[in-house]
Amino acid sequence: MGNNDVFSRQNEVAKPLSVGFILAPQFTLSAFSNFIDALRLAADDGDFSRQIRCKWKVLSHDAQPIASSCGLEVIPTARLEDPKSFDYIVVVGGLLHAGKKIAPQLVSYLKNAAESDVPLVGVCTGSFILARTGLMQGRNCCVSWFHHQHFETEFPKLSVSSDELFIIDDKRMTCAGGAGVMHLAAHIIEKHCGKFEAARALRIMLEEMPLPATTPQPQPVLTEKVSNLTVRKAMLLIERNISSPLSIEDLARKVNVSLRQLERLFHAEVGMTPANFSLKLRLNHAKHLLLSTKHQISYIVFECGFINTSHFTRRFRAEFGVTPTDMRNTGGVKNNAQ
Repeated sequence: MGNNDVFSRQNEVAKPLSVGFILAPQFTLSAFSNFIDALRLAADDGDFSRQIRCKWKVLSHDAQPIASSCGLEVIPTARLEDPKSFDYIVVVGGLLHAGKKIAPQLVSYLKNAAESDVPLVGVCTGSFILARTGLMQGRNCCVSWFHHQHFETEFPKLSVSSDELFIIDDKRMTCAGGAGVMHLAAHIIEKHCGKFEAARALRIMLEEMPLPATTPQPQPVLTEKVSNLTVRKAMLLIERNISSPLSIEDLARKVNVSLRQLERLFHAEVGMTPANFSLKLRLNHAKHLLLSTKHQISYIVFECGFINTSHFTRRFRAEFGVTPTDMRNTGGVKNNAQ
């Protein structure tokens, strides 16, 4: 390696990307590990995991171990340092309703970081934490399709989307969780360390090349994988509104296409109309509830967006060959034997 190469390499690591993590009580372990592993793999060459191009710390106000939602604990590595010492502060959320709230000291720290213009990142339900601290006012927020309704109920005045993997709105970044976390991490790594480091980190994690923020979240497991982005966004909207089905006209309007075009796209991609896809999705959800919960059928009727029990029963029998009551009583055996 020549002198110029050495000088270039020294400049490259002169100011590493610095990330501080705040873990909520009962945080999601996969969201944390996906983000920090992307940093680790981009930080060093080989398999040494040295904090060269990237640095990270797990912050805490009391230095006590933090239990994840699966029970495993993480020991903090630093007290609440000056937030300006970090390029980003990442808030990893966890259990939405059963989980404890973050400590008041951490709320104050996040507000101080925002006032200091430090970018804040909410992953998994970390977006809820940022919203609860008042730090998402006037910002677009990304959540998982699974938590969309919860977010709208708790924060009716905030803008929320579950169409994308992640959303960047100035100094706020929010991510749905899961594999999307590593792609948000890759976006940050690419910005600070380079495209090669970001792509290499994902390859080592056996993930595709970095995906753009606008990549739709995974589609419902009901058909073969769909590539058309309009159809995938429509599928997510249908699933998100399973208990209060959208009219097909509203669905087309929300994905910015005409009704006829949406129906043509659905026929081409999944071989059925949007209305039939919606019906099949709701019936399959009803079947799941019948076999895996003790909810009364009247509750399932409401939860799956049907007009009344008789309407639901007719549709269910036509799809599965048995009534909902028989399905529950036999544990699905009749359906499986067909």
